[in-house]
Amino acid sequence: MQIEPGTLLRTIDSPKDLKNLDPAQLHQLCEELRQYIIDVVSVHGGHFAASLGVVELTVALHYVYNTPYDQLVWDVGHQAYGHKILTGRRDNFYTNRKYKGLSGFPKRSESPFDTFGVGHSSTSISAALGMAMAAKYKGEDRKSVAIIGDGALTAGIAFEAMNHAGVSDADMLIILNDNNMSIDPNVGALKEYLTDISVSRTYNKFKEDVWKALGKLPIGKGFTRTMASKLADSLKGMVNKSSNLFESFKIRYFGPIDGHNITNLVQTLQELKKIPGPKILHIITVKGKGYAPAEKEQTKWHAPGLFDKITGEIYKKKFEVAQPPKYQDVFGHTLVELAEKNPLIMGVTPAMPSGCSMKFMMEAMPQRAFDVGICEQHAVTVSAGMATQGLKVFCNIYSSFMQRAFDQVVHDVAIQNLPVIFCLDRAGLVGEDGPTHHGAYDIAYFRCIPNMVLSAPMNEQELRNLMYTAQLDKTDFPMVIRYPRGNGVMADWQKPMQEVEIGKGRRLKTGKDLAILTYGHPGNFAASAIREVAGEGIDAAHYDMRFCKPLDETLLHEVFQQYDKIITVEDGTIKGGFGSAILEFMAAHHYQATVEIMGIPDRIVEHGTPKELIAESGYDAPAISQKIRQMMMEDKSTSTTLHSEYTIKNNNASSTKRP
Repeated sequence: MQIEPGTLLRTIDSPKDLKNLDPAQLHQLCEELRQYIIDVVSVHGGHFAASLGVVELTVALHYVYNTPYDQLVWDVGHQAYGHKILTGRRDNFYTNRKYKGLSGFPKRSESPFDTFGVGHSSTSISAALGMAMAAKYKGEDRKSVAIIGDGALTAGIAFEAMNHAGVSDADMLIILNDNNMSIDPNVGALKEYLTDISVSRTYNKFKEDVWKALGKLPIGKGFTRTMASKLADSLKGMVNKSSNLFESFKIRYFGPIDGHNITNLVQTLQELKKIPGPKILHIITVKGKGYAPAEKEQTKWHAPGLFDKITGEIYKKKFEVAQPPKYQDVFGHTLVELAEKNPLIMGVTPAMPSGCSMKFMMEAMPQRAFDVGICEQHAVTVSAGMATQGLKVFCNIYSSFMQRAFDQVVHDVAIQNLPVIFCLDRAGLVGEDGPTHHGAYDIAYFRCIPNMVLSAPMNEQELRNLMYTAQLDKTDFPMVIRYPRGNGVMADWQKPMQEVEIGKGRRLKTGKDLAILTYGHPGNFAASAIREVAGEGIDAAHYDMRFCKPLDETLLHEVFQQYDKIITVEDGTIKGGFGSAILEFMAAHHYQATVEIMGIPDRIVEHGTPKELIAESGYDAPAISQKIRQMMMEDKSTSTTLHSEYTIKNNNASSTKRP
């Protein structure tokens, strides 16, 4: 389906073309850009509401600044669709988030206009500050602009950056895009503070009166609008003490202003370009602006999938039979089930209650489940604090985001051996969000930490059993339960929960030719492969190890004593992961075997559907089947070669004994 841009938008191949427009045409361009995003995303999918909310800001930034010489740093990148369309990627925007297509986030290798690769939130101020400091050192008159949402501002790194920016004298602008939404509604005192600034009638009326009064004063031409703004800003503390938060960092504060008034945005940015040093512009926007359903239900429309843009109907896949639930929903419902019986259970998530399904407990038991904002480090340590008081805390964090709290896991949990239960959602290759969101590394970086127990369920029932085990009184150590994005394999999953012995795997199938050791959900790929090769006369054994640390050594001794051909399968990186743990065991016990490790390769895996990426990475069912065949063929080939060499040697020996 060919989607045509509007009459103005089709003429914009770069910001240089945008600058040729008359200011009066910018409103029409904004409408066309917003409609084009709606048209493309409704048919091809992607993140949605965030980009609609910054259409005017995007146009204004590229109209005022000399990009890419002047550098725009988009935080997270959910809101950068308009930016991509205006910077030469309009005609292939339909490939956004598709395999081999455009990335869903700014990406340096994709365009010079994408100045910094993003995916995890709250990095924009630090990155833009670094760029501004570099420009100052090199004597370049380039501007740096960080565009950060109010949700992303809750992360500690954002405040660390502002603390540095205020004393750096770097020429940078921070734009605070305030819409009271991240993916879920924002939480915490900062949200209340920003709301106070935004709705303070006293301050806003006072500021308006100052502007009007200054406009009537008989002052010289040298007294500019910028000077008037400085005077107004200096009077803020007289009417609203909380307005001094940003200025306490020595960052000049301007705003709040309407983020959907393109004329005012352009004028304001043009004035701010003239003011040196660090400064912040606070704009008020609506996530999903211009599409009524998205404005009404912003979380639902963050990334809705395909939909009918006229009716607002979000298309759902139709199935003839009951389908397995998503792992995240199994977690959410099971947590409530357990918490109803165990009053010591608490829940913590950093800004992802819908994504990880902590929302179920937050709704059922709001006093026992908490969204702490985009603060993975805080989420881990506050969980540790509760654990010191005898509580059983399920701290649910996406695998990729868990990387941000590694230090807290080591120092605040593991060293103190506190029984925090880390439920890592989105483990493995997550799909269209790409490399910034893949949960590739948690097995490797958790495996090296003392006191940590690492587990991964092969299906929904195993997830429930591991969660049940983790909350028992005798489980008095930190524990990781990792599981992938998407659906499991059991439609009938709500079965009674059972305790799992820590470090105990299970033999799912015996076999005589080789053994396959799996960790987590990929065990289902292996089971499928084993069934396929069975029809070819290959008899493979299957062991679901369940735990990567501690390993089931009894089971492994059985494996290495019976098989000289072994395949390991995991949805983590092959460097330092589950397969590496098996090799370490083999070496420690002086076994000899041919071991093939299958998992995420040692390279950056880009975006695409999970099915496409797992196939590309070579650990789906067909790849496992092929690996089994290859190992069996190599065994036959080696046997044939050895037999031939033995025959030749014996023949030669015989011939030397002839008279």
